[in-house]
Amino acid sequence: MNSKSQVPTVHVVIVNWNAGSLLAECLQSFEAVSGDAVALSRITIVDNCSTDDSLHALEEIAIKFPLEIIRNSSNRGFAAACNQGARGSDANFLLFLNPDTRLCSGSLETPMLFLADAKNSRVGIVGIQLIDLHGNVARSCARRPTVCSMIGHSFGLDHFGYSIFPKHFLSEWDHRDTRTVDQVMGAFFFLRRSMFTKIGGYDERFFVYFEDLDLAVRAGEQGWTSVYIATAHAFHRGSGTTEQVKDVRLFYSWRSRILYAFKHFNRVGAAAIALVTLSVEPIVRALALLANNRPREISNVLRATRLLWSNLPKIIRGDTRSPAA
Repeated sequence: MNSKSQVPTVHVVIVNWNAGSLLAECLQSFEAVSGDAVALSRITIVDNCSTDDSLHALEEIAIKFPLEIIRNSSNRGFAAACNQGARGSDANFLLFLNPDTRLCSGSLETPMLFLADAKNSRVGIVGIQLIDLHGNVARSCARRPTVCSMIGHSFGLDHFGYSIFPKHFLSEWDHRDTRTVDQVMGAFFFLRRSMFTKIGGYDERFFVYFEDLDLAVRAGEQGWTSVYIATAHAFHRGSGTTEQVKDVRLFYSWRSRILYAFKHFNRVGAAAIALVTLSVEPIVRALALLANNRPREISNVLRATRLLWSNLPKIIRGDTRSPAA
C-alpha cells in the first residue's frame, strides 16, 4: 500500500454485527490491495454490540493495518454506525465496506483513479463488480424506485417482466461494462468524503436497508452521479450477518421501505406503499412459500409482520432506536 503523502487517501469503514470469521477474512483481504496506489489512512470497525467472537481475532491484523475499533454498547443500526465511523475523517475518499466482502488487487486503486480523474468531477459514488459465492458477477446495481415499482414488488408483479413494475436490481444487465446508474450496492460504497460531508452523511432513521439508496438519491438531487466500474472487482458473500435473523431482516426491509416512501414520495403514494406493505405483501409472501413447498418459513413472515405493526408508531415518528429490540 503506497503511503506517500501526495497519494490520495482512503478511509474504510466497516460496520460489524456478529460477522464471525467473515470480518477477519475481510480484513486479511487488504493484503491483496497492498500494491494499490492509494494511501490507506484508516480502517475503522464500528461494532454494533456483537455477541460473538468476531473482534477477538483482530490483534495480528491490527499490526499490519491502521486499524481502529469502536465498540457500541447497543446496536445503533447500520446508517448511524457508518456516520460514526466516518466522523472526523480527513481522507479524500471513503469506502463503506460490508464484512462479508473480500478485496482483490485494484479494488481500491481503480475507483480512486476514476474519481480523481478531472473529467469525472461530478461523479460522487462508485461501485465495482461484485463476485458472488458461485463465482458469478452479481447484479448489484439498482434503479431508483417509483410508487408503482414498490407496489408491484409487494404484489410480486416485478417477476413478470411488466415495464411498469420493473425489478429493483438491474437483473437484465450482465454488469460487464462500466456505466452510470441510479445506485450501486452499499456493500462496496466508494465515495468522495467532501460530498458525503456536504449532504450530511447517511440518514440515521434508516436502521438498515435503503440507507444507500437514500444517500444516492440525495446526492443525485445535488448534481452528483453514481457510476458502476466493471474493471475492478471484489468478492461479496451476501446476507453474511443477517441470514441468522430472517424475520428481523424482513421487518427492517419493510420498515425502511415505508420510511423511504414517506421521505421521497407524496403522501398519497407513500400511504399506498405503506398500506400494501402492511397488509398485502405478508399474504403474497406466505402464498409464495406454500407454492414453493417451504411452509416452515411462513413463521418468519408472521413474526416480521407482527414487528412491523407493533413498531408502526415508531416508524411514523422516525425513531432511530433499535426497533426490534
